[in-house]
Amino acid sequence: MLLRLSTLFVRTLREDPVDAEVASHRLLVRAGYIRRAAPGIYTWLPLGLKVLAKVEAVVREEMEAAGAQEVHFPALLPKEPYEATGRWTEYGPNIFRLKDRKGGDYLLAPTHEELFTLLVKDLYSSYKDLPLTLFQIQTKYRDEARPRAGLIRGREFVMKDAYSFDVDDAGLDASYQVQRDAYRRIFDRLGLEYVIVAATSGAMGGSRSEEFLTPTAIGEDTFVRSAGGYAANVEAVTTVVPDPVPYDDAPQAHVEDTPDTPTIDSLVALANERFPRPDRAWTAADTLKNVVVTLVSPAGERELLVIGLPGDREVDLKRLEAAVAPAEVETAGEADFAARPELVRGYIGPSVLGPNGPEGSVRYLLDPRVVPGTRWITGANEPGRHVFDLVAGRDFTADGTVEAAEVRAGDPAPDGSGPLELARGIEIGHIFALGRKYAAALGLTVLDQNGKAQVVTMGSYGIGVTRVLAALAEANHDERGLAWPAHVAPAQVHVVATGKDEAVFEAAESIAQTLHSRGIEVLYDDRPKVSPGVKFADAELLGVPLVVVVGRGLAEGVVEVRPRVGGTPEQVAVAEAADRVAELVDSLR
Repeated sequence: MLLRLSTLFVRTLREDPVDAEVASHRLLVRAGYIRRAAPGIYTWLPLGLKVLAKVEAVVREEMEAAGAQEVHFPALLPKEPYEATGRWTEYGPNIFRLKDRKGGDYLLAPTHEELFTLLVKDLYSSYKDLPLTLFQIQTKYRDEARPRAGLIRGREFVMKDAYSFDVDDAGLDASYQVQRDAYRRIFDRLGLEYVIVAATSGAMGGSRSEEFLTPTAIGEDTFVRSAGGYAANVEAVTTVVPDPVPYDDAPQAHVEDTPDTPTIDSLVALANERFPRPDRAWTAADTLKNVVVTLVSPAGERELLVIGLPGDREVDLKRLEAAVAPAEVETAGEADFAARPELVRGYIGPSVLGPNGPEGSVRYLLDPRVVPGTRWITGANEPGRHVFDLVAGRDFTADGTVEAAEVRAGDPAPDGSGPLELARGIEIGHIFALGRKYAAALGLTVLDQNGKAQVVTMGSYGIGVTRVLAALAEANHDERGLAWPAHVAPAQVHVVATGKDEAVFEAAESIAQTLHSRGIEVLYDDRPKVSPGVKFADAELLGVPLVVVVGRGLAEGVVEVRPRVGGTPEQVAVAEAADRVAELVDSLR
């Protein structure tokens, strides 16, 4: 059907929506592709659905080419499968829970590992049935505490999730690689720049996972890469641990008065003034900062935790949450400190923490850089006093180590491939080698060649379809509006009739109909009483790749063909316009 703006269900906006933070959100709403229904929840309008369908088509074609078969599960799911895997509790407040009229517990699915597993268990029982890969493109739900950036982080979103089922680990490795390769083809076809980075598995579990990130300054994910090829999500970066330091000749620890030094900067300044070192000045890296946080389990249980790290580093809450998942992390509050009077704010030291304190002391985890023999200035657990020359391994220990400190540009890559650089990106895909976690929990086994039951091993592979659309909008726009690539645009050609002359509309109609008859997708601005300025502004905002302007030039027998971005406008004879536009459309495919 030829799309006509006179009847198309769309209204463009001249002003940005007040809640829009990023370009994709602003422009998709202003151009009439989506409308906000509630925080993090959007209604899809006709133009938006056309783009979404084209993104889905690319994903579907490559999944099928990789041997995956499509299924479709309900979004409303019973509690029991998620309870069997522990995720009913582990998801905590991040899932939508509800009860039916009989009191039965249900959830709106955030993901479908359990249902895929049970479906295969229901239908397959032999090694001869495997390998198998199933996928779906489906709406998911997560109760995001802070939905933001339009489609990038919402409460309702469309996701492609696929799952592979194999008898052994070698089969899983092969299935994982097939899906990894399929993802590369998908994002190549969509024209999205991407980086594949090592990632943590989090609540999903498994032995290996990688994220596909599209680099952008507005991305929520920080990742690192080195010139030597290392790439990882910042949560997955491991610290290069220094060698232990001999401390046989280290001076004994001594407590000094350090009044009015509740911050690292004030402590360093006082140390250099009153206790100068003979070899160099004290720096923040010589101090041991002890940060108090509260871990909140999915069941709501609270536990205080203290993180010890060099004073020149900050705790990265995302890294810490990845390390302590499925617990969530909160900053310790007044009530937490009141319950632990031994924790003196600004002057906390190891002597009251973990294995150094009495039974029941707050758990204490150290940054991996705090190796045996390193010497520190840290709190003495008294207001206005610090310990100098406190030696790790001699004067204090901890309950373990934790990767929680911020990663900085210039830090060494864990694989020795050079210094790290930091960048930001949007996660558009994530693949996991799940292993046997879900199959074991739900009893998915098959009989092997010897008639012995074997627990199936699984992989999980997700693409955020609506997030991909937002990423495409982020990557393809300018100050005037969207600029879709031809393969995902809602139409390939935007015909604009300008002026009041009936001959203009007749010529525009003829061109639009001719293009449409040739199988070219056309958006025709046939609105009779709309000014040329408004029509041109809408054409730029909507972002169709080619614009054909039928207007003043018609008197000389020409129309203007202009690319939405780049390129040079052409004056083309009316009789040749359809042929020339069709040629340009072919060049964009």
